Amino acid sequence: MGSRTPLGVGFIGAGFMATVHSRAARSDGAILAAVVTSGGAGSARVAEALGFERSYDSAEQLLADDDIQVVHIVTPNVTHFEFALAALDAGKHVVCEKPLTTNTEDARTLVAAAAGAGVSATVPFVYRFHPMVREARARVRSGETGALLSIQASYLQDWLLEPSDDNWRVDKNVGGPSRAFADIGSHLCDLLEFVTGDHIARVQAVTKTVFADRAMNRTVTTEDLAAVLLETRGGVVGTLLVSQVAPGRKNRLQFEISGAEQTVEFNQEDPESLWLGRRQGSQLLRRDLELSADAMRLSVLPPGHPLGYQDAFNAFIADSYANVRGEPRDGLPTFEDGLRAVIITDAVLESAATDSWVVVEEESA
Repeated sequence: MGSRTPLGVGFIGAGFMATVHSRAARSDGAILAAVVTSGGAGSARVAEALGFERSYDSAEQLLADDDIQVVHIVTPNVTHFEFALAALDAGKHVVCEKPLTTNTEDARTLVAAAAGAGVSATVPFVYRFHPMVREARARVRSGETGALLSIQASYLQDWLLEPSDDNWRVDKNVGGPSRAFADIGSHLCDLLEFVTGDHIARVQAVTKTVFADRAMNRTVTTEDLAAVLLETRGGVVGTLLVSQVAPGRKNRLQFEISGAEQTVEFNQEDPESLWLGRRQGSQLLRRDLELSADAMRLSVLPPGHPLGYQDAFNAFIADSYANVRGEPRDGLPTFEDGLRAVIITDAVLESAATDSWVVVEEESA
């Protein structure tokens, strides 16, 4: 930290993601100033459990705290818009969990509000911060893979495999109209566009709700899985499979990008390596000392000392806080990226509902 003044941060929300965010904030030396739960109840208990200095009974009280420069929003999806807009109106820098919002117009409003406030506004697409993802990006962008031809990617989990498994995300009134795709498919699409530098142009999708009745939620309409055929603006064709009912898959985000010369494959459950496929002499590349500059910047431990999800999250928060201080970092996911994910999700839902190809709109500059 040196002589750098620590940032004061406040959290709106609790639960698993608040714990992850708080570890990352503490890792960067931030002061955990205050927390409030989305409904206000239990804030004192959360403050004690996560190590915040104080708690509030309402978001309005937290946003009025002059000791807080950055607000983390880790609440249920449908509340993101309300809390993020209030934080921006209060002049706070914002880190908002994804999906940024549950519809495109609200996401556009937040992007405009962040620009108008002149503050840092980021979304934790944290898989960008694995060093070997940055290495894949450097190799694709340098042309080492050759002209890109195809993409094969999936994000598979099994935490909602049984009808007795349930969660607030299942309820469209709390989690929004999309579940599996908005929750984890958004990560997958963000990563593909980040690595390739190419945007998804159109999609044809099928979604499926495996269990219409769960333990706490009846008449479930949000999807358990989605399969998507896509084409990018650069003419690359690809397939995506997103599922929260894939037995044995805990958090397997995997992509395989094939060019005319080389294929690059990454698997988040083994984030220390890339598979480089060639017609002759394929290779398993482990994180080592001879990587791209961007990958080396994120390699905060020597080779052989594995880096994982929390390390990637820590790196995202460190870069977000650097941005707050006026020190921008390459590859930082902003509210514009959050909007992009919402636009893609809306296109997937429309395609599944109409059984047709749907164009993924681009935002005007």
